[in-house]
Order: sequence, then structure tokens, then C-alpha cells
Amino acid sequence: MGFIQGYDSETLQEIVDRSAVYERLVEVRRQRSFPAQLEQVWLLKVLGELDEALQVSEHTVRLARMSGTRKDLLHARIVHASVTHLRGTFTRAEQELSSCIEEAEGQGWARISALAHSHRGKVRYDAGDYEGARSDFKRELFLRQEMGADDEQLERTMSFIEAAERRRPASRGLFTN
Repeated sequence: MGFIQGYDSETLQEIVDRSAVYERLVEVRRQRSFPAQLEQVWLLKVLGELDEALQVSEHTVRLARMSGTRKDLLHARIVHASVTHLRGTFTRAEQELSSCIEEAEGQGWARISALAHSHRGKVRYDAGDYEGARSDFKRELFLRQEMGADDEQLERTMSFIEAAERRRPASRGLFTN
């Protein structure tokens, strides 16, 4: 669905067609499936409805724990961490995403690992850890290349790497007087 019109070059957040997102939210609220719940969290998040997004994301994590697969649970935890990130809880979001990355990479789940790296990169970016963000975005790029991602996904990830590089403090010379 064409909700995303691009990404803000400073915040790295999605630029969306708000009216289309709202219309989809009205539709998806009637559905109770796990994928619909995850979509609802994302829709609420991009609309800035963070309190409701947090509430629904906590429900999706519980739902995945009770009746989902390990992949479902990781996906729900990543989405939940993305909401806590936007609510300003950077440390908590980074810890959750690090745990998700460790499990996804241990299982060989490249797609989930790439998603978690992308979100952790954004958390680190917002927290001012531009080197950490750059490292996460580079790992995301590598994983997406390995999976054969399309050019649009790869270009988006490269733009995130460039944004982190622009914000990094200038390197200091190896030799000083």
C-alpha cells in the first residue's frame, strides 16, 4: 500500500499520506488478526497517536507470546520498541531491539534482523549515537543486499547511512601536536 511517500532526511521518519493512513486505520480496526494488529500499531504510530499505538503494541506482544510463532513475537517486539522509541524511551527501545537482533541473527532470520537493525539505527540516531546508527544501517544494508532487496529499499537504507555520516563529529587526525 502506498502510504509512505518518502522519508524525512533529518528525522528519518516516514512521510505518509495521512488521509490514506487514516482511511486504512478505520478499516483495520475492525480486524482482529495478528497482522492486522501489527498494521494498526504502525498506522497509529505514523499518525502520531503514540499512547494508543503503545497500548495496541503491548497487546500484540501478549498475543504473539500466547499464540504466535517466535518470528511473530520478534516482529511484535520490534514494532513495540519502535513505539517506545518515538515516545522518547531510547535506552529501553535500544535494549529490546538488541535482544531481537541477537535472537534473529542466532536463528538466521535475515529479514527480521534487518528490520531490527533499521529500527535500532533510528533509535541510536535520535539518541545522538551517529556512529552506532551508521553501523546498524550498514548491517541492514548488507542483510538486504544478501536477500536481494529492491533498489528502492537499498537506496532508502543508503540514505540513512548518509544521514548518520552527516551528523557524525568530524574524525580527528591520528597525529596531534
